[in-house]
Amino acid sequence: MKVVKSLKSLKQKDGSIVVRRHGKVFVLNKRNPRWKARQG
Repeated sequence: MKVVKSLKSLKQKDGSIVVRRHGKVFVLNKRNPRWKARQG
């Protein structure tokens, strides 16, 4: 999982979902798990 400043490019990938947990924003992608990322 990457920690990134901006999730904008990852949000646009096919199959991505944006989730908020414990004050952090996560992008999860079941189709391509290498695009998992966290912000905050």
